[in-house]
Amino acid sequence: GIPWSILRNYSASTKEKAIGNVAYERTELLEVLKARVKQLQTSNVPEVTVNKAELAPLEEEKCRVRGQRTAAPGPAEEQSAPKGKDERPARPRSWVEKLRKEMYVKQLKAEQEVSTQLAEKQTKAKTKSKTKTKSNESLKAVATPTWNQSPAGLSPACAPKLSKPRTTEVEDAKKRRPRRMPVDKESQYKMIEQTILSNLECFQFLQQPEKAEKLLLTYHKSAAKRKILTVAAYNIVMRSWAKKGCLTRIDRLLLKLRCIGLRPNLDSYAIELECMGRNGSSDRAIRSCVERLKNDGFRVDELFQKCLFEEDEKEMVLRAIRMILPDYELPPPPNTETCKSSLLQNFYSKERNVSYPKLDFTVRELRERFQKQLELEMSNTITIKSVEAMKPVTPQATKARELLAGLRSQWHDSILQALQKSKHEMSKASMSGPKALYPYLCLLPDEEYVSIMMEVINTLSPQGVSLVFLARELGSKIYNRYITHRKMRSRHLEKVQKVYEDYIHLLAKDSQPGNYLPREYWEKLVAETGFGPSLSLKDCSWPYVLHMRLGMHLLELLVQSVKVPRNILNPRLESKLIPVLYHIYTFRNSWQVGLVKPHPILCQIMADASETTLTFNSCVIPMLCPPVPWTSSHFGAYVLNDTRLMRYVDGAVQHQLLLDQCPQVNLHPVLDALNQLGNCAWKINQPVLDIIISIFNDKGDEKLDIPPPISEAPKPPPGPSNPSLLNKAQKHELMLCKKKAAEMHSLRMDSLYKLSIANHVRDKVFWFPHNMDFRGRTYPCPPYFNHLGNDVTRAILLFAEGRPLGPKGLDWLKIHLINLTGLKKKNSLQERLEYANEIMEDILDSADHPLTVR
Repeated sequence: GIPWSILRNYSASTKEKAIGNVAYERTELLEVLKARVKQLQTSNVPEVTVNKAELAPLEEEKCRVRGQRTAAPGPAEEQSAPKGKDERPARPRSWVEKLRKEMYVKQLKAEQEVSTQLAEKQTKAKTKSKTKTKSNESLKAVATPTWNQSPAGLSPACAPKLSKPRTTEVEDAKKRRPRRMPVDKESQYKMIEQTILSNLECFQFLQQPEKAEKLLLTYHKSAAKRKILTVAAYNIVMRSWAKKGCLTRIDRLLLKLRCIGLRPNLDSYAIELECMGRNGSSDRAIRSCVERLKNDGFRVDELFQKCLFEEDEKEMVLRAIRMILPDYELPPPPNTETCKSSLLQNFYSKERNVSYPKLDFTVRELRERFQKQLELEMSNTITIKSVEAMKPVTPQATKARELLAGLRSQWHDSILQALQKSKHEMSKASMSGPKALYPYLCLLPDEEYVSIMMEVINTLSPQGVSLVFLARELGSKIYNRYITHRKMRSRHLEKVQKVYEDYIHLLAKDSQPGNYLPREYWEKLVAETGFGPSLSLKDCSWPYVLHMRLGMHLLELLVQSVKVPRNILNPRLESKLIPVLYHIYTFRNSWQVGLVKPHPILCQIMADASETTLTFNSCVIPMLCPPVPWTSSHFGAYVLNDTRLMRYVDGAVQHQLLLDQCPQVNLHPVLDALNQLGNCAWKINQPVLDIIISIFNDKGDEKLDIPPPISEAPKPPPGPSNPSLLNKAQKHELMLCKKKAAEMHSLRMDSLYKLSIANHVRDKVFWFPHNMDFRGRTYPCPPYFNHLGNDVTRAILLFAEGRPLGPKGLDWLKIHLINLTGLKKKNSLQERLEYANEIMEDILDSADHPLTVR
């Protein structure tokens, strides 16, 4: 699902079509610029429909990927208008480049150009423009952001002039804006390095070592680019060749690695020994490799203590070692370090004899729950019934659902064809440019890409969704599916399943008590397993820029391929295919924001269909079994879904680097705290849930914090049909009505998600895995329904295993109840308790008959 809360401050209704299509098309840019100036002169927030919005790949490694993008026409566009004599063709504009610039605070250049002082600064501006690069000069074209142009791109003499008070106001606004954020060069360098590693890992996953080596050598041959390469990049390519037993290729790469001043690390020697064990190399070659390993300051035991393995890599390394050391045995796990914090010395003392508390489930029940959770995560998505399903199905809804099902079948085929065509064209391109995305489009079966893209159409808000948000979500979903496939191929899942079946003995009520914490017991079981892959995958995270590029490409395919007949709801109209999705520009404060919005035809069909199902990612639903304990910053929480230990902004890498550099023993208190919170079982308070759902379906109640439907939103006052004839007060009133409607829709959908998820698990016991932010505050991983929600959400939840109240527990509950009413704020606690006892009959009656009190 999509969190509608991001849309609360957006005004996203499309602009009325002009009387003449020709005049509208020719003045498209003029309207955008005039709207910007108008926004600054009044407090209104205009919105402009833009028929040409391109989606281009992100700028990476200081090399721009240039490619033509097909324009996405808006719903009001029927045919392109002829261009004027002096009108230049619009140049393709990189949406992502613009959005990245929006991440930094821009000066209000538009006001400078339209101010009375523009003529004096014109000469100075020309001087500055000569020092800019060619890419910056290209921003002067039609595709330049509106805040960098004078209105309609006219000369300074023709530009409207602002009064002196207005100029002063603009200058004050500039001073209040924060300064431009400094560029983090270390983060940029890390991002480029991550991108290279991700590309190489893609070829490794696709079992294409030739292409991986070719890409590596393109950087190796360049004296400037080879500085970006690390030992990890060479190791990925060598690991690909090791799977095929090609030792000569590995030796050649090791030689190239040393030639540029790098030294093989422990993983490099593990890969070489794996290849030797796989192809049965001679004892002499293996001894030579081990000697080089020791000369570089490593020990053989460290291969099995510090390296991460996938599939049968560990067994192959051990086979090679035993060819020269027949009696060699795996080293014992390193001694467990104890946290040295003075606050926790007693807690982590070796004399602890208290057993870990048991859950009210048997070993068999926990195993069955684990299998259900595993099936849920492997399916990646889950479709549940909406709490609005109780509404009767009308003939109009039945007809709309049949129509929508037919359209979705056509869209599925169109998206599949567009994806296959795009992949075919990319496969013929060079390694630079769009070809960089080609391997990422081959990681999953085509049907999975189509399914993920179809989810965008099914869950798109009528008010539109931020372009950058949609692109990031699409890229993240592809990455999560890739990680799932990788874990299944590397036998990671097989080992997790085996360890978890033993781990539940610590929690089950019919097993022997154990004097271990969940993290300690899990680490003990992993050490006893010995062979098999490592549970922590090698670093394979994709950089934020890659998520964006991949998501942008898939969004572009959606816009170009998904269409609907124009006359599908009105047979009198011309039979013509029009896009289902289109792009609009809107202003949020002083920012120009790109939105992806569905066509009104699609909104009407979906509204008539009134579908009663909701589709979510599997990680949105609470877990059906106790979470996998956190044992490091890279492993824990879900069985398959990738989860961060610490929440941070997308694109930031320094947080994870600091976590990796932190001694593992220092993280133990944090990991144990998260595990303790995650092992708390919950269930649904069914009577309260039923009452809330009944109020929700009966137009809600704002006093009870149950949002009403959008049909209850305030209606704008009647006015002229042409928006251009509205006065300032009417426009402001219209803007407030739109904003209120968007907020109500956001709150309504948020409650719908929470109540539907709660209703889905109403008869089940469930768990919330936890992570934290940089301050150490803990949060449940499921975003919509959890115990940190509002009062309505918390009223739905109960502890699965209750505990008796203390001697004064009931009194404190009475005091808390009176506190919620706000009637006795100035009274003492004793007076509040006495007041609660006085009205106890009313309290009990309202609990028994909440909607029909006496």
